[in-house]
Amino acid sequence: MPTLTLQRLTKTYGSLRALSEVSLTVAPGERVALLGHNGAGKSTLMKIILGLIPYDTGSLQVTGAAPGSAEARRNVAYLPENAAFHPALTGLEQMRHYLALRGESAALAMGLLDRVGLGPAARRRIGTYSKGMRQRVGLAQTLIGKPRLLVLDEPTSGLDPVSRRDFYELLDGLAADGASILLSSHALTEVEARTDRILILSGGVLVAEGALADLRRTAALPVAFHITPRAGAAASVAAALPEARVHTGNLTLTCAQEDKLRLLSRIMALGDQIADVDMVPPSLEDIYSHFSKRAGQ
Repeated sequence: MPTLTLQRLTKTYGSLRALSEVSLTVAPGERVALLGHNGAGKSTLMKIILGLIPYDTGSLQVTGAAPGSAEARRNVAYLPENAAFHPALTGLEQMRHYLALRGESAALAMGLLDRVGLGPAARRRIGTYSKGMRQRVGLAQTLIGKPRLLVLDEPTSGLDPVSRRDFYELLDGLAADGASILLSSHALTEVEARTDRILILSGGVLVAEGALADLRRTAALPVAFHITPRAGAAASVAAALPEARVHTGNLTLTCAQEDKLRLLSRIMALGDQIADVDMVPPSLEDIYSHFSKRAGQ
């Protein structure tokens, strides 16, 4: 059974349609990235899933229950972009408070803080924490009760590169244990390699959905090849690949997705004239821009 199911979900604010017949499912253990510009409908969608605001038409089930119901709340964890905590409490005291609210043992607090790298700062007041540390307190509280669905809004905001890597490794472990993850982010390079499926919202409409490889095929954006000739062979390589652009002795070519193997064969046929070649597929940023602009048109 899917952890999350939306069917033709619509939400309006007066004359503004924030969501228009959005349908999607999230399976157990699936990591899904929700992308969209400001005002695309991401926050509205998350609030509806959490049961904070009603929707107008369509249907929605969260872990098999109605959003906002007692069962859904037991199974769902949420991390906002800017997590706020009482500055006078220590990290340990804050976690014990959240555990009590969820009916869990306070003895679990230190283990949760250790999981997010806050063990050494557990007895410091949160008012002394950096933004990244506060974000990790928020992540720790989402782990209480082994949630089946994590809804994360810009979860790596304020984290340094090492902490971001550790965060995604933690998400990988949760997904491997069967938790579903719905993650909204503007950091496209982060989610490109760490999610199973991508959803792109534009103007309240789900304009693209699928794995990155599927979206690349659908978008049909060109593939780039960067070629480094062997010393002294730049002229002969350029003559063999007349369509290439030459810059400081290196060459760049682009081709359609379906032509990349043929072009690669041409390049490799040049043998030891080639010192190196890189094939660069369209990035998630390229794909996101493509679908967003197409929706706007």
